[in-house]
Amino acid sequence: MEFSLTTLGTASALPTGSRYPSAHVLNIRGRLFLIDCGEGCQMLLRKWGFSMLKFDNIFISHLHGDHIFGLFGLLSSMAMMGRTAPLTIHAPKGFSEILDFFLKQFGGDAVKFEIRHNMLDSREPVPVFASRNIEAFAFPLNHRIQAYGFLFQEKVPRPNIYKELIEPNHITLSEIGRLKSGLDVIRKDGSVLEASKFTYMPFVPRKFAYCSDTAPFVQEVQWIYGVDLLYHEATFMDAMGAMAASTYHSTTCQAATIARDAHVGKMVVGHFSSRYSCLDGLLAEARSIFPETFLAGEGEKFSIGQRKI
Repeated sequence: MEFSLTTLGTASALPTGSRYPSAHVLNIRGRLFLIDCGEGCQMLLRKWGFSMLKFDNIFISHLHGDHIFGLFGLLSSMAMMGRTAPLTIHAPKGFSEILDFFLKQFGGDAVKFEIRHNMLDSREPVPVFASRNIEAFAFPLNHRIQAYGFLFQEKVPRPNIYKELIEPNHITLSEIGRLKSGLDVIRKDGSVLEASKFTYMPFVPRKFAYCSDTAPFVQEVQWIYGVDLLYHEATFMDAMGAMAASTYHSTTCQAATIARDAHVGKMVVGHFSSRYSCLDGLLAEARSIFPETFLAGEGEKFSIGQRKI
C-alpha cells in the first residue's frame, strides 16, 4: 500500500527558471492530498500525472502568495472539468476572505461543487481529517503570520490472529473476533486465550510531517517526533542564520538538528532561496548533522515502505 510524497514546487518566495513555488502531493493508500498550492500548481499536477479531480482535501500551511497563488487556477479548472464532489480546504482563518472573493468574482454558475473552509485557528495540535485508515493533524508553526504544519498518519490497524494457532486450539469465530478486538477469551473450563499471544499487529503505522514555513521552536521536535518522513523547509544555508531569523525561516543546520532530535526516519528539505543556483552546499550542511537528508526536486517522489512488527 503506497505512502509517498511527490514534491512539485521547491522554491521559496521568488521562483527560479527551474524551481516552482510550494506544492506537494501526498499519496496514502491511493488517496491523494494536496499540500500548499503555489503558482502553476495545476500545470505541475498535469505534468506529473495527477488528476485534479482526485483531490478532495487541500491543506494550506499559510496565506503567503507562494503557497496559495495557484488555488484560483486550480479551482477554476476543477469547475471547467465538471467537478460536483465537495472539496475541503484546510487553511488559516484569513482564507475565508480569499475564498469569498474567488466565489464572487469567478464562481457564480461556473462552480457547481461545494468548497468548504476548515478554519485553522489553534495554538495546539488539532485533528483536521479522519477516514477509516488515515488521520491528519494541524499544528502551529513559528512564522511571520499564522502558519501551520501537518502530520498525517495511518491509524493503528486491527490485530490479526495467528492462523496456525486456530485449529490446534479449536478457536471459534466468536473467539477470533474477541481476540482481534484485543480481549482475552475465558473459556468455560477456566482456560484463557490471551490476545497478546494469539494475535499480532500486521504493520507499523506510517507517519509523515510537513513543516513550512517556520523558524525552529520548542514544541516542534515533540509534535513531529518519530515520523518516518519529514518535509522541512531549509530556505537558507547556515551562514544566512541572521536572515533566517529575521524572516522566520529555517537554515539547513536548524532543519537537520530538528530531524535528528525528533528521531525521524528521513528528511526532505525544500523551499530553497533563489540565491542558490546550486543546492549541493545545502545538502552537505544538512547531512553533516542528519545524514538521512534528501533534496526536494520538482516531480521527485519519496516513498515510505510498509514495515511489519
